[in-house]
Amino acid sequence: MSEPTATNPAVVQEPVPEAWVKTELARHPQRPDPLAFIERMFTDVSQIYGDRAFGDDPAMFCAMARLDGEEVMVIANLKGRSTKEKVHRKFGMPDPEGYRKALRAMKLAEKFGRPVLTFIDLMGANPGLGAEERGQAEAIARNLLEMSRLRIPTIATITGEGGSGGALALAVTDRVLMLEKAIYSVISPEACASIMWRDASKRAQAAAALKATADGVKSVKCLDDVVPEPEGGAHTNPGEAARLLAERLHLHLEELKALPVEELLQRRYEKFRNIAQFYTAE
Repeated sequence: MSEPTATNPAVVQEPVPEAWVKTELARHPQRPDPLAFIERMFTDVSQIYGDRAFGDDPAMFCAMARLDGEEVMVIANLKGRSTKEKVHRKFGMPDPEGYRKALRAMKLAEKFGRPVLTFIDLMGANPGLGAEERGQAEAIARNLLEMSRLRIPTIATITGEGGSGGALALAVTDRVLMLEKAIYSVISPEACASIMWRDASKRAQAAAALKATADGVKSVKCLDDVVPEPEGGAHTNPGEAARLLAERLHLHLEELKALPVEELLQRRYEKFRNIAQFYTAE
């Protein structure tokens, strides 16, 4: 088929896959970032700084706070809003000290019996040379291990884009939630298209194949709940989006708090052992 042109209006363009439409909404420049949700949902926020090993990572936010009076630990990556702030926060891609700070906060939460709530909107961890030299892979792996055995309720929410191990390092939790128009995948559609077809322009096709939307992630049992958004996306009404998310968080938190610790740990173990099972026909 020839390419559509202004002089050839009879050529019909193929419809854009829904997965790519939602990918663009998840990345919408006006979409509320994790901090926007935290500011609207939590009170008595007391921020925690530093990993006690290297320094503080401005791309990672950790704080003790209250959700409807419930004392919790809040952890989120920060993307920044102005251009200067985005550069300062590395566009929301944490360094190893960020993940170590997050783990330090989780351990504090465990010590004081506070549930951990994480909020995720990132393309991945910082892939820079400095981050790799300081142990990026080890920091992510350590979080995966330690989160799997925290003796407190844990809930992760993908508010925008959940990308690769950088997102997973905050998402080994009892419950994983996604906003309706968020995405969650092992690799970005552009990178996937570059690897599979050596053509990044096939990103829409890759987005569909990755099953990165909330419905797709839920179909492979990697998701526990889909949080509805205001019509048109969270950016059209951030206040309402935060209210809808707070309702779901409160519901899941009450269910998890009712479970004995040993049962909580066993359910978490079984949840991740049984994710994405597949079989081949003989």
